[in-house]
Amino acid sequence: MTFTTGLRRLASAAAAAAFLLAAPHAFAQDIAESHLKAARAAVDAINATDDFDDILPAIAKTIKSDLIQQNPDLQALILQTVDEQAILMVPRRVDLEKEIALAYARSFSEADLNTIATFYNSETGKKLLANGPIVTRETNKAVEIWERGIARDLALAVGQKLETIVGAMAPADPASLLPGGATTGTTTGTSTSQ
Repeated sequence: MTFTTGLRRLASAAAAAAFLLAAPHAFAQDIAESHLKAARAAVDAINATDDFDDILPAIAKTIKSDLIQQNPDLQALILQTVDEQAILMVPRRVDLEKEIALAYARSFSEADLNTIATFYNSETGKKLLANGPIVTRETNKAVEIWERGIARDLALAVGQKLETIVGAMAPADPASLLPGGATTGTTTGTSTSQ
């Protein structure tokens, strides 16, 4: 029975991520504590990390599924063990919060971050956060309708213009379109009788 077979890949990926996350700590020394505090306040105000709440539960669920698939007879033990170990990982969420605050601190000045936090903590900022996804969805719908209308109208306008141009280029006498200038059997002018 090998629990480590499927988990080795996960551990390798986690180790690589940890290495990459460790690199920004060198930059943290260049950022004042007040700047980091402003960054944390801005991150909290815009709910920048809320989307990451499901990461640990999702990883735990994947590990449970993989291990139970390999060892169905140990399901209860696997569920209990994964849950216990996942709970021990919860405090590491603070590390993610710090890294995200550092990213904001490197991208925005302390004054900018204070302005961001002030705005998003205001009633208008909270309303923007709450209604932003709805407005975005409605905006995307409006853009799709507008795009279809523009595509339809542009295709129609181009077709009409090309038809007009091509029509103006066509000879006035349809008989001249026949090879060698032959006529269709109608003659003009006088005929001679025998």
